[in-house]
Amino acid sequence: MDKKIKKKTHVLQQRIQSLQQQLSGVKRQMDDPEELTSLERQLAAAEVELAKLKAS
Repeated sequence: MDKKIKKKTHVLQQRIQSLQQQLSGVKRQMDDPEELTSLERQLAAAEVELAKLKAS
């Protein structure tokens, strides 16, 4: 893995962690159901991108 890919995976892991925390907060306080689905989509997209980077 070169430095760019390592950096990108590190940033994606941090983003995933942040999204998971936001998601758990939204689940505790359900003010806006659209926010929940939006966060779930963002989380799934980040996980897919991370998996692609790790596979290459």
